[in-house]
Amino acid sequence: MIKFSKMKNGHLKDTERGRSAEYQYLELGKEILENGIDQKDRGTGVVTRSMFGVRHEYDLSKNFPLLTSKRVYWNGVIAELYWFLSGQTNIKYLVDRNVHIWDDYPYKIYLEKTLRQAQGKKSKTKMTKDEFIEKIKEDFKFAKKWGELPRIYGEMWRKWPTRKKGKTIDQVQWVIDEVRADPNAHNLIVNSWNPEYLYGMAERKDASRFPICHNMYQISNRHGKLDLILYQRSCDYFLGVPFNIASYALLCVILAKILKLKPGRFIHVYGDIHIYENHFDQVREQLKRKPNPFPKVSIKGKVSSLKDFRPEMVVLEDYNPHPPIKAELTVAGGYYDGKKKNGRRKS
Repeated sequence: MIKFSKMKNGHLKDTERGRSAEYQYLELGKEILENGIDQKDRGTGVVTRSMFGVRHEYDLSKNFPLLTSKRVYWNGVIAELYWFLSGQTNIKYLVDRNVHIWDDYPYKIYLEKTLRQAQGKKSKTKMTKDEFIEKIKEDFKFAKKWGELPRIYGEMWRKWPTRKKGKTIDQVQWVIDEVRADPNAHNLIVNSWNPEYLYGMAERKDASRFPICHNMYQISNRHGKLDLILYQRSCDYFLGVPFNIASYALLCVILAKILKLKPGRFIHVYGDIHIYENHFDQVREQLKRKPNPFPKVSIKGKVSSLKDFRPEMVVLEDYNPHPPIKAELTVAGGYYDGKKKNGRRKS
């Protein structure tokens, strides 16, 4: 039976020397189940149990925080991160590599748009999700039309849109250049939160149809070690967070390699961290498991710029997880086109 420590002021402390840093994640799950607040998503009615304002820390100089209490989808972590870092916004890159973590969003948009187009016309038989994804894989023109997810992380990181026509900002490259020019810089921030395209702040035609959850990160050179801190405003504890931990820890390792620094700490700050009601049983099952030692991750070969990096350069060693625990992805949040109330659109 796992022995959990107490949570205090939204922070979890490891009091036992040598304990795995994975316990802070498991202890948080127990705390959410026992003391979290139940909330309902206004667009879908989905219920979550949540806490707000928690901070975790992982020392990347010792090991790599790929959770072991259940197997984390490592190939998906690498593929998605490269998708972001290369500035891509079409899911075809992921689909071609059998990574389907973003499939639900474009399929949902496809269903909504084809339903509107069919109103008052002869309705065509809609595709199933599997048929939709196969079409994305096989038909380039279809993928170009329906696989695009603009204003998502890859675009915001590498091609932030500006008012000046044709001009974009490459935030990741700027951060790399800035830390080289000023190793003590305090402004090394990459932001994905663009109000022009989000929620009720956006014009309907421009509004992003999917949530920006991990919305800002900052790096810092600490005596030759690179630290990375992520602020994540909305966090799916069971399915999303293990993936997010691995993704941003890997991002820190990659950036450290490019900058000829050693990986330091990954610091994860959670805004609203929640467990979906249909994941309660899976979390309880995971809490029964004793974590194994974290694995090691390295980047092989010469990587002196973003364009040098390739997914196959990532080496994972000594990963010994418990078996996966399956759960359905809950598609909630994002743009909500509610009815007008008191002259204002709910969003």
